[in-house]
Amino acid sequence: MIDKDFDLTRRSFLDHVVKASAGIAAAAPWAAFAAGAEPAQTDRVRLGVIGTGDRGRTLIRNLLKTRNCVVAALCDDYEPHLARGRALVDAGIPAFADHRAMLDAGGLDAVVIATPLHVHARHALDAFDAGLHVWCEKAMARTIADCGAMVKRAQDSRKVLQIGHQRMFNPTYLNALRRVKAGEIGTITQIRASWHRNTSWRRPVPADSTDRRLNWRLYRESSAGLMTELATHQLQVANWFLDAAPTRVIGSGSICFWKDGREVYDHAALVYDYTDGRKLVWSSLLNNARYGCEEQIQGNKGTIEPELGRIFKENPPGVPALRKMAQDVKEGRKRPVPIGGATWFPELPVTTPGESLGWGEYDETMLQFEAFGEAVRSGTPVPGLLRQAYYASVASLMGEQAMDSGRPVDWPSSLVNV
Repeated sequence: MIDKDFDLTRRSFLDHVVKASAGIAAAAPWAAFAAGAEPAQTDRVRLGVIGTGDRGRTLIRNLLKTRNCVVAALCDDYEPHLARGRALVDAGIPAFADHRAMLDAGGLDAVVIATPLHVHARHALDAFDAGLHVWCEKAMARTIADCGAMVKRAQDSRKVLQIGHQRMFNPTYLNALRRVKAGEIGTITQIRASWHRNTSWRRPVPADSTDRRLNWRLYRESSAGLMTELATHQLQVANWFLDAAPTRVIGSGSICFWKDGREVYDHAALVYDYTDGRKLVWSSLLNNARYGCEEQIQGNKGTIEPELGRIFKENPPGVPALRKMAQDVKEGRKRPVPIGGATWFPELPVTTPGESLGWGEYDETMLQFEAFGEAVRSGTPVPGLLRQAYYASVASLMGEQAMDSGRPVDWPSSLVNV
């Protein structure tokens, strides 16, 4: 893609964001912040990327598209990953095997953290201590206490802490939220969300590494598995659309299919309670991908499925056969009436296609980095983002506690004020 093509693509994308976020400033203040910021052509924000595994390299590719950020250093303690990261950037960019050495070398404005979950807090706190801003992959940290420590250190150091929840920059989701706020689906009482895959999640381990190092998502010390890797995204969406944090959660988890020595659940089912009796029903499994990743936001007037980009009315247009029968009765005509078809069973799922919320190859990950770059340049965090991320991470770790204990877990009473 040539520079001119990218510029047009970006402008088009920002137009979508501006239109989709119109009228929801209170619920998504970051959208207007990001869309309204014109990236600087010079004086780019210098970023050091800690972690150049699969996810880290994806982030690097998105950073290379931004207009106000530049990758200024790389770090990974596993040489094969570091070598793959180097291949994506200019040869002169320094690379380090230790994040402290990268921080001590200077020349950075901020860091991007894409390391295993259990070291997020250590890397973030060290970066704050070095006077840098922090962008960190979700989930925030392995424990609720570490999540709070990251928030508190960012506040005390007056530095930006932004967590990677890219759906908050996606025009389809922003448009869905706008229509919810406009009352199009009525009062939301339940959100159903699921993330189903058919994969062991296990990666091959070469002779120069270990299973716990490369398959860290499968071990309790370094991950909460489905909860921190997948649920945190959809918990953020639920909190966002319900405009609240959950009050408690109950759940059940099991190692149901992949009995290969892993410590985290491969099958999870939870119910999160919100005020006024509202609920999020969430499930995830790793041995069937039929329903994939989806959210169903259900109100008394309709349903929105932002992942699929559709809105469905609770009272869709009548079935043609029924309309024809009603007209026949009105006009006194008689003809055979089909009574055996599926249309005569109103309790069946609605199969109408619904209405599009807008769809496209939106590059929301790139846009969230441009918003981060503007936040670093101004020294002002993007409004609302950190609270959303913090509460989503806390809720995901509550879910793990509920599954482990077999008892309801209440929303913590002593969180950092954010």
